[in-house]
Amino acid sequence: MTLPPRSAADTAAREAWAASSLRFLYLDLNSFFASVEQQDNPDLRNRPVIVVPVMSDTTSAIAASIEAKQFGIKTGTPVWEAKQKCPGIGIVNARHDRYVEVHELIKQEIDNHIPVFKTWSIDEVSCELMGPQRLKTNAIELAGRIRAGLHANKDLGECMRCSIGIAPNQFLAKLASDMQKPDGLTVIEQHELPARLLPLKLRDLPGIGPNMEKRLNDAGIGSIAELWAIEAEDARRIWGSKEGPAFIQRMRGIGDYEQTNATRSISHEHVLPPQHRDEESARLIARRLGVKGGARLRRMGFVAGNLGLKVRFDDDQRWSAEFRLTQTQDNFVILDGIDRLWTQMLRETGAGKRNWRGRFMKVGMWLTQLTPKDDVTLDLFGGASGLDNDDAAAAARREKLWSAMDALNQKYKKKDTVQIGALPKHKSDFMGAKIAFNRIPQKEEFNE
Repeated sequence: MTLPPRSAADTAAREAWAASSLRFLYLDLNSFFASVEQQDNPDLRNRPVIVVPVMSDTTSAIAASIEAKQFGIKTGTPVWEAKQKCPGIGIVNARHDRYVEVHELIKQEIDNHIPVFKTWSIDEVSCELMGPQRLKTNAIELAGRIRAGLHANKDLGECMRCSIGIAPNQFLAKLASDMQKPDGLTVIEQHELPARLLPLKLRDLPGIGPNMEKRLNDAGIGSIAELWAIEAEDARRIWGSKEGPAFIQRMRGIGDYEQTNATRSISHEHVLPPQHRDEESARLIARRLGVKGGARLRRMGFVAGNLGLKVRFDDDQRWSAEFRLTQTQDNFVILDGIDRLWTQMLRETGAGKRNWRGRFMKVGMWLTQLTPKDDVTLDLFGGASGLDNDDAAAAARREKLWSAMDALNQKYKKKDTVQIGALPKHKSDFMGAKIAFNRIPQKEEFNE
C-alpha cells in the first residue's frame, strides 16, 4: 500500500516540531502537604496553616501553606515562632499516607493529558513533550489543561495549585517552575539562553547549595554569567568529578540528568513527641525503627551489611555510630545491633548516668551496603550473625517467622498486628512511613 504524499502544511508542521527546543514540562505542586490538608478540611482553606511531625511547640514545620508563607513562615520554622508571627495559625499533624495517596491521584490526572516521564519527589514530576506538544503555544495550552484538570478532579480540587516550567531539558524546566510561584507558568527557549538566567543568583540553580556556592566563590565565580563562561576542565576541578562539566551542559540546555533507580540505603528517623523523650521510650522507638527497616529489606529483597544509629538531645548534642552486620534482613540481628549501639551511646554521651537530666529529641537508624538477597548464600544468614547459639537452621526458621509476620501486618493493614516485644507505652502513628525529599514511600510501608 502506497501512502499519500504529505502536504506542504503537514511537512512544515513536522519541521516546526523538530526545530522547537522545548522538550520537557516540569510540574511543582505548591505547598503540597498544607494544600492537601486545606483541601480535605474546608475550615483550613485560605488560612495560614503549617504541617508538623508531632504536636509540640518545640518541633518545626515540615510544610507551610501559601498563606502562612506571607507571614514569613516556611519549612523549618519552629512552631513557637510560627505562633508568634501568626497567632491563631492552623497546626496539623502530618499524614504521610494521605500525601502519598493524593500524589498518586495527581499523577493519574496528569496522565490524562500527558504521560509522567519521571517522578522527582512527592510534589514534583516531569513530562516529555512529543510532536506538536513541543510548539510553544501547544505546550502552554497543555499546561493550562493540566492545571484545570487538577482543579476539576473530584478527588483533588481547587487547593491543588502548581507552578509549571517548560524548557529544553528537565534541569531548565525545573528551574523555570521555580521562577514564578505560586501558580506560575514559565517558558525558557534555547535561543533565550543565557539571557533568561543572568538575573538569577547561583543558589537559584538546582543543585547549588551553600557548600557548592562557597566552592564556586572560592574559584572566583560569583554570578551566572561567570559560571556560564567556564570551561569543562575548570568545572571538573571545582566539582571534583565529572558532575561539574555535566552541570554546565545542563545549564546550557544540552544533555540532561542521568537516570538511576539504584537503592543504596534504607533509613528511618523520628522526632520524639514530648511523652516519648525519656531514655526507655527513645530506646524502644529506635528498636521499632529497626523492625521497620527489616520489613523493608525483606519486601525489597535486600540484605544489609551495615547498621547505623543516631540520636539528638534537647541541648542539640548529637551522637551517631555504625555497626558491622553479617549480610542480613533478620529483625533479631538488626535489633541486637541497635541494642549494642544504644549501650555505646549511653556510655559515650553520659545519657545512662543516674544524675543525667537531658531529654531525647530525635532518633534515627540506617541500613547500608545493600545486596540482593538472591546474591547471598543461605549460610551467611546464620552462624556469624553474632546471636547466641545461632546457626543456619535457626536463621532459616526465623526467615519463615518474618515472612509470616510481614504477611499478617500487610493483610490487616496495621503495622503492629504482630509485634516483637514492647512498644512505647503511649502508642501512636509516629512509626508510619515518612516522605523524604527524593523518596516517596510505597503504600506497603505504612503497614510495616
